[in-house]
Amino acid sequence: MDIDLLSRMVREIILEKDRVELPGLGTFVAEMVPASFSDRGYTINPPYRRLYFRSKFGNDTALAEFYAASNHIATDVAGKILEDFLNDLKQVLKEKKTVVFPGLGRLRATKENNFFFVPDEDLDIFPEGFGLAPVSLKTHQETRAEVAAAVEGLKSIMDDGEVTVPEAAREVPQETLPETVRENRRMHPAVKAVLAAVCAIILLTALYVVLNLIFPGLFDSLLYDSDQLEILDYVSE
Repeated sequence: MDIDLLSRMVREIILEKDRVELPGLGTFVAEMVPASFSDRGYTINPPYRRLYFRSKFGNDTALAEFYAASNHIATDVAGKILEDFLNDLKQVLKEKKTVVFPGLGRLRATKENNFFFVPDEDLDIFPEGFGLAPVSLKTHQETRAEVAAAVEGLKSIMDDGEVTVPEAAREVPQETLPETVRENRRMHPAVKAVLAAVCAIILLTALYVVLNLIFPGLFDSLLYDSDQLEILDYVSE
């Protein structure tokens, strides 16, 4: 028995179960962390499984059973081998304050000999999440010219109060235009008003997104005071 073998066994079991107990030492626990937002809501982080350690244990025999099956020995014999090894490991942890579990992370001890676990940065114990990666919503940075064009289009709709045929479409012979365009000017005024309102809402939403991308925090500073902004920054980290 050595630390490399123990690490491999812990990893194998934790891929199938939510916990694995190290008798006399503590318990590794894996829990799901749901998808989350970061970077002020512009990045979507995929779900993952987090591994941590707590200095509590019960009567779980999964580790001894795994070792016994792998070495074709009785479970009670495997339990005694594990007990002896983990007692030595606990003593080393108290003296050295750190024990490295290859492929998992580091089990550490405080001055008061309280144990905690620091997982490797690239630790992956969630096979179902293979290929998942953070998604950034900042796929396009609008230029000031694009913002000005969007504002101008919004102003045109607000001023006219109706949906008009684009300039380029007016230059095309009417018989070549799609039926929906040719019928546009013959729309009932109520329909035009509804379409104008929908377009205005869409453009206002687009304008909000564009301005928020170009000037991050612009609307936050208008909606929240300094104390509330500090709370928002803390939650988004």
